[in-house]
Amino acid sequence: MPRILLATFVGLVGFFAYIGGAVVLADRVAPLHWTVQVTYFLLAGVLWVVPAHFLVLWAARKW
Repeated sequence: MPRILLATFVGLVGFFAYIGGAVVLADRVAPLHWTVQVTYFLLAGVLWVVPAHFLVLWAARKW
């Protein structure tokens, strides 16, 4: 059970940090060409899944 609690805490903190970084970078991408914007927002909207996937696998691992 402590592993799940730790994974939840780390996941939430990491997700909010990711959102903050994505918003800061979005301000820099906003004046660029629309294709750069679309690419950025597609990647930023999906890439958080990769670390979340490994965190969930780690939390669900049996001893």
